[in-house]
Amino acid sequence: MKPSILTKDGVNFLIPFILITSCFALWGFANDMTGPIVKAFSKIFRMSVTEGALVQVAFYLGYFAMAFPAAMFIQRYSFKAGVMVGLGLFAIGSFMFFPAKLTGMYFPFLLSYFILTCGLSFLETSCNPYIYCMGSEETATQRLNLAQAFNPIGALMGMYIAMQFVQAKMSPMTTEQRMSLSDMQFNNLKDNDLSVLIGPYLGLGAACLLLLVLIRIHKMPKAGDTKSNKNIGTAFKELIKIENYREGVIAQFFYVGAQVTCWTFIIQYGTRVFMEEGMDEKSAEILSQKYNIFAMILFTISRFICTWFLKYISAGRLLSILAICAIALASGAILFTDRNGIYSLVGVSACMSLMFPTIYGIALRSVGDNVKFAGAGLIMAILGGSVFPPIQALIIDSGIELFGLSSINLSFIIPLICFIVIAIYGHRAYIRHYILTPDSKRHV
Repeated sequence: MKPSILTKDGVNFLIPFILITSCFALWGFANDMTGPIVKAFSKIFRMSVTEGALVQVAFYLGYFAMAFPAAMFIQRYSFKAGVMVGLGLFAIGSFMFFPAKLTGMYFPFLLSYFILTCGLSFLETSCNPYIYCMGSEETATQRLNLAQAFNPIGALMGMYIAMQFVQAKMSPMTTEQRMSLSDMQFNNLKDNDLSVLIGPYLGLGAACLLLLVLIRIHKMPKAGDTKSNKNIGTAFKELIKIENYREGVIAQFFYVGAQVTCWTFIIQYGTRVFMEEGMDEKSAEILSQKYNIFAMILFTISRFICTWFLKYISAGRLLSILAICAIALASGAILFTDRNGIYSLVGVSACMSLMFPTIYGIALRSVGDNVKFAGAGLIMAILGGSVFPPIQALIIDSGIELFGLSSINLSFIIPLICFIVIAIYGHRAYIRHYILTPDSKRHV
């Protein structure tokens, strides 16, 4: 009889699963509201694409900085305590947008993003392995994919809010027009646009506090909360010997880089295409965001479909197939100079839907009581979202053209390389699990 994905040793985890899965939706909202904000900050502060991309650097640096402290915290206390600390930091970072706006400077916003994502790091370090432990290891990858399927639902809400309540309400003045303003005119315009920008973050902070209270008062399971005196050094030495895990951290680093670059710079990509068709800059940006939202809808649908496919196709094989499709579509984004390039970028999202939770689930195979530290290493790999966007932004700002392709087109060589790495990992994981260990009866 096939085991339920939310039951282990006769214990049902449905309500805790719903509460923790709500966190997935919240950080999806924050992650994908941030992409369009990069372009907004560039306009508000009259900065280059590279300077605007510092938002993503601050955003993903918080993940890297806090992952192992979070792991040590939940190792000593519990997954529930880690989730609550994460929600608290998430709320503090969100509320810090108000004093950042009062300063009228860029740096306080970067600090707010950093604190906010320190909270996200706590959440992801706690929630992913917590979900992993809410049932049998046999159904772990499927369970992670189900929980992660609600992440893009939150992301869609974030994208919609960014489009309707930030981009649409900001001043329609173009980047060039803003450059010609006097200091007084520029400061007045900046203050108005920043007031628009911070609203969704204040609402996000309130939502975090509400969920924190609900989790605090509900009796949560002790799944995976085994006490261990093992220190981080010992755990690291054991984990680094596991080839599946070691390569999984690398693959996750490249995956997050691919995801963030594709979703952040689709705005710049679409804006160039639509302005060449004769649109004004603001209309082109809003239309680009609509395509970004459609990409996220496709991502969401694909996540549910791929979760179903995991019943019949091994995780490693499905991962490599989707990565190969993503390579082809990223190549289209590079080579096409019209709307076909946009369509290619939208298609990439369908391929990415499976990748994060599947890499996570594959990498955690057989890590034993090191699951908390192993999860932290995989969350630290989110640093890829901080490393790759500035590289792509530098290519865009360079203005280089080759074979009639713009610098924006050429910049998508970055996610293409990332997908090649992921395809290799998926194939190697499949070989290890099914060829080198042919007695395996099921995938996880």
